[in-house]
Amino acid sequence: MAKITAQEVNKLRKSTGAGMMDCKNALVEAEGDFDKAIEILRKKGQKVAAKRADRDSSEGAVIAKVNADNTKGAIISLNCETDFVAKNDAFVALAHEFATIALNTNSKEEFLAADFGGMTVAEKLIEQTGVIGEKLEIGGFEVVEGGFVGSYIHAGNKIAAVAALSDNVDGADVVAKDVSMQAAAMGASILSYKDFDPEFVASETEARIAVIEKDNIELGRLGKTLKNIPTFISRSQLSDEVIEATKVKLQEELKAEGKPEAIWDRILPGKLERFISDNTTLDQEQCLLDQNFIKDEKKTVAEYVSTIGVSVTGFKRVSLA
Repeated sequence: MAKITAQEVNKLRKSTGAGMMDCKNALVEAEGDFDKAIEILRKKGQKVAAKRADRDSSEGAVIAKVNADNTKGAIISLNCETDFVAKNDAFVALAHEFATIALNTNSKEEFLAADFGGMTVAEKLIEQTGVIGEKLEIGGFEVVEGGFVGSYIHAGNKIAAVAALSDNVDGADVVAKDVSMQAAAMGASILSYKDFDPEFVASETEARIAVIEKDNIELGRLGKTLKNIPTFISRSQLSDEVIEATKVKLQEELKAEGKPEAIWDRILPGKLERFISDNTTLDQEQCLLDQNFIKDEKKTVAEYVSTIGVSVTGFKRVSLA
């Protein structure tokens, strides 16, 4: 039997991340052949992966990376089974390595086939499944390109986002990070209300009204104040005709209240703004540019970004939840 030295065991451990005893046993089985020992550990990983294939891997680490010239960003989630593993420094470091590789790919398939120290990313996942003893997989994968790309990783590595601006200008680094933070914190799904499918908006409006009407039945039974039932939920529904009709209605209300017509121009803008706010709840939830900016709620994200003369051209968000 070949004599296995501590240096050989340590070399294999550094190469694979496997435990000391696993590395020693693999080297003993391989009779000191380093490459054969790696293959033995890989096969062990395949066996563990097969046994745990049906396990839930809802924990993990979500990592965002941006390239050196800030023109491309990538996010990956390295998923595992338990929070204990997800918080392990070596696991998080592996997720960072994967995210760096992701920067040079454009799809999840290309990423999984990319090189990772002489093996593919997919093979590395199997190897590390054997090392860690939990199911590992790539959950989310997203890339964004633009004139300037920034990123944000929420504390705990559970959520990350990247955002692309139209140009690289002074202040782009701060704005791109702020927009990424907004996307991570507020959970937008699309860029603007202009991107909504009209059928989706109509269906969502009907569903929300139905929920409120049901709630109001119970509130009425209890003698409590009923919820307001909105007519609209998105700016995409507020056509010029709707806005004009609303202005007329508001003018009629002011007249009924006895407000002098001379001051209507000072009152109407605020009332119209309130009407729009009350009837664009879907936009506030899902449209990044139409959300109130978390650092200054008097501005929308679009208005904040425009202060440095750029626009947001794209964003991506990945979350474990």
